[in-house]
Amino acid sequence: MSDLKAMYSTVHEEDFPENLIIELGGEKLVYEKRTWNLNGEKKGLRYGENPDQPAALYALRKSPPSCGGFALRGPEDGVVSTLTEGQMIQAGKHPGKTNLADVDNGANILQYLTERPAVVILKHNNPCGAAWSDEGIAQALARAVRCDRIAAFGGAVVANRAFSREAARLVAKSYFEVVAAPAFEEGAADILKSRKNLRIMELPGLGRLEEWRRSAFLDVKTLADGGLVLQKSFVNRIVADADFLPARATTAEGLAVAARRPSKSEFEDLRFAWAVEAGVTSNSVIFARDGATLAIGTGEQDRVGCVELAVHKAYTKYADALAFDEYALSLYELKEKAAREEEFREKLADVEARARAAHANLAKSVLVSDGFFPFRDGVDVAIREGVAAIAQPGGSLRDAEVILACNEARPQVAMVFTGQRSFRH
Repeated sequence: MSDLKAMYSTVHEEDFPENLIIELGGEKLVYEKRTWNLNGEKKGLRYGENPDQPAALYALRKSPPSCGGFALRGPEDGVVSTLTEGQMIQAGKHPGKTNLADVDNGANILQYLTERPAVVILKHNNPCGAAWSDEGIAQALARAVRCDRIAAFGGAVVANRAFSREAARLVAKSYFEVVAAPAFEEGAADILKSRKNLRIMELPGLGRLEEWRRSAFLDVKTLADGGLVLQKSFVNRIVADADFLPARATTAEGLAVAARRPSKSEFEDLRFAWAVEAGVTSNSVIFARDGATLAIGTGEQDRVGCVELAVHKAYTKYADALAFDEYALSLYELKEKAAREEEFREKLADVEARARAAHANLAKSVLVSDGFFPFRDGVDVAIREGVAAIAQPGGSLRDAEVILACNEARPQVAMVFTGQRSFRH
């Protein structure tokens, strides 16, 4: 292609059928292809995961009440797939698969964070920052951005309350691909429209996500050979502090060990972080404190590796926040200047020293892990950074060893089990 930029603006025609029917033992799930009339032109999905992949969006129109022993979500539960022209306040470059997948995963996470205003920022179908706050959507958004300002650039912002003018002004200062909320305060959408290519979606279902907890959906995974894997979607069993299980185990020598019980504030942060974990690609861990993520380690092949990745990200993002606040430079721009000018070398050294001294804000944070710890090494890494409480599924042959690592820490680290794994592939 002579003009490489053209690949991103070229929309490939798709020829998918208008209807899709999946028959399961005589019961049918009926789907209808979704298109929109935008500026007098009929448009479907912009493209799939990449510009040269034609794609189509289907919304559920008919389904049995249950399948495989679990209640199914029905057409009335649609949020993203049922997006209409009227809900597309501004289409920007009309949405592709990745945009809608990010908003959908935002809803997937927010269904467990309905009790207060919450925001998730997603990039490549992983959260890069999440927060909830009794002070409102703008405060939650600011703290979510703070987790990873760099990754938030070009991401999708998904909220569970009406988007305020203050939140809109925060978005308008940077570059985002999508903002989705159940409603917009008067004037908020006008502020957001200053970003001409921003996709602005008003999705009322984002304000009713607690209804999703009554059911699951049929999760269909397609294999590269064309085969299918059907599964019940993940359902978070931790919706209250009491749902966590005490961390107890027996050593090889027959000694019973138990971990410290988390405090009330630690429980709340563990519950928050475990909700966000439902939308993170495994292997993963999340550091959080005071209702906001601090670092998210995603997609690693080993458990200790994803803890180390999260710690590395925490230090990098903390230093970046200092550099941006004080010098209006990203950490990488500061490093570039430091390579050429003595003045900036001193500034960089100061920023990095303060990040180390603050342990990147990880002291007294909590850690959740989507899978159990097969060895104590991952826990030891977190303890060195000052983590205060940990939640993990439990069930490892070395649970006792992992609990002992928490008990040996000073101050003693709390641990609880979730009783379920939260892998996502």
